[in-house]
Amino acid sequence: QVQLVESGGGLVQAGGSLRLSCAVSGRTFSMYRVGWFRQAPGKEREFVAGISWSGGSTYYADSVKGRFTISRDNAKNTVYLQMNNLKPEDTAVYYCAAAPGVGVILRRVESYDYWGQGTQVTVSS
Repeated sequence: QVQLVESGGGLVQAGGSLRLSCAVSGRTFSMYRVGWFRQAPGKEREFVAGISWSGGSTYYADSVKGRFTISRDNAKNTVYLQMNNLKPEDTAVYYCAAAPGVGVILRRVESYDYWGQGTQVTVSS
């Protein structure tokens, strides 16, 4: 069993920054791919960023490319999402998710086996 706990959400003005953390416990963290997703009210959950098991590969949604950075520290069993130049349209509940394996970065919600409870990010204009 794998547990994920997100933290770092909050209220920030447009143009500001936040760093989300996803602490992972359970099985061998380094053997999991991790993704960040978000869900705004009335919308489907969408992929934001993903990182390979080693951290050597990353992938971003076009909407956040150049503003968000995903990273991981396998020694601390933690994945981070640095969010800069935040916009009101980034407002959503952000979730981290884990999928076992060392293959390609996954972008579909259905591909992930484990999910955190989510953390709210609100960007005011």
